[in-house]
Formats: sequence, C-alpha cells, structure tokens
Amino acid sequence: MDYNGYELPALIQGKLVRRYKRFLADVELENKKIVVAHCPNSGSMKGCATPGAPVWISQSDNPKRKLKYTWELIQTNSSMVGVNTQVPNKLVKSSFENGLVAEFKEYTKVKSEVKTSDHTRLDLLLENEIGKTCYVEIKNSTLVEDGVAMFPDAVTTRGQKHLDELLWLKRQGHRAVIFYLIQRMDAKVFTPAAMIDKVYAEKLKYVLENGVEVVTRDAVIDTGSIRLGCPVPVRI
Repeated sequence: MDYNGYELPALIQGKLVRRYKRFLADVELENKKIVVAHCPNSGSMKGCATPGAPVWISQSDNPKRKLKYTWELIQTNSSMVGVNTQVPNKLVKSSFENGLVAEFKEYTKVKSEVKTSDHTRLDLLLENEIGKTCYVEIKNSTLVEDGVAMFPDAVTTRGQKHLDELLWLKRQGHRAVIFYLIQRMDAKVFTPAAMIDKVYAEKLKYVLENGVEVVTRDAVIDTGSIRLGCPVPVRI
C-alpha cells in the first residue's frame, strides 16, 4: 500500500472567530453555530490565526474530553496551514520509517522521546546496523512572510536548550540534526526568526558552524492528509 502521510480525521469546515487563551478557538460552523475548539499550538500563530479565515476542525467522541473539537487546518491567502503541533513528530517518524527522508537513509532503527540528559528529551534517536547514532529534534514552523519560513514565532527558551543539547551530543561523537517541518506550502526559503528570538537565531548559527546539521521540509496539505514535501533552502 502506498504511504499517504499523516491521515487527518474527518474534518468539519468553519470560520475562525477568534483564538484566545493560547489553547482555545471559537469557530463558526456552516450552520452559524459557534463551537469552542482546542487549539493544539502553544506558539503565537502569527499570520495563521486571522479571524474570518476558513478553518477545519475534527470531532472526538471521547466522553472524557472537555472539548470535543480540535482545530487542525487554516486557509491563509497563500496556503493551507497545519496548526496541530502534534503532527510533525508523527509525520517525520512515519516518513522516516517509509524511507522518504533521504538524509536518514542509512538508519534502520528509530526511538521516540529519548532522554539525553537529566532534564532534556529529544524527539528521535536513529541507529544504523553498525550502531552509529543520530539524534533528531523536530520543530514545527507555521510562520511564513513573503515566501520566507521562520522559526520560532515566539521566544523559546526550550528551543534554545534543545540546540545546546544537540551541540553537546555532536561533541560526544553522535550525529545531531535539527529538523524544521514547515506545515504549509508557500515557503521558498527558511531562516531563523531573529526579530522574534535573537538568542535562538544566534545559537542556531553557532551550532550549525560547529557540526549540528539542519534538515527542512515543507508539507503537502489537503483536507485528507498532511504529507512530507520538498527540502526548503536554508538562509542563516
């Protein structure tokens, strides 16, 4: 069977009324009813939370959930955007397992959520047949302006710590990779968002100069699935 990427649940179309308290969104359905949806994205969502924009939400039948709806997609002027930050890790891991990430072709084993030090976990640990290892931290990018994808969309001390950890692992003899998944289809280049988090941008430049690698992909998105797209050139 062909690999179809991350398959989305059945979606309901609506219109974004507002996003508030970080994790909540009011959505007006086609029947004019307004529902509250969980927003699975802790970032600022700059450029992809515009009131009035078309959105798609999923519905859960789990009686234990406080909110039965989850915001999944939004349509901007230039692209459909995946807003669910739980998608990138699942998509990158499954794409790796299906041999779709050329940069990781040599690896045959994968573990998720690997503890690398007392207070840090990284998203993936890859290993090949002779025991060589590669640590991968996956970041979700939804901020695009004039074709330029950026990360982060808010100051991230946690992201800064992950870069430090990758550099430390590289110096221990491991391969270390920061993977930016751009969950939209209108990016022509990727760069760190120095105007939002100068420390992160400077730290990224430093770790790349010292052996940490960067991998990028955009996404192919429709209302049925989100699939790994093409590499996006990096400008530091």
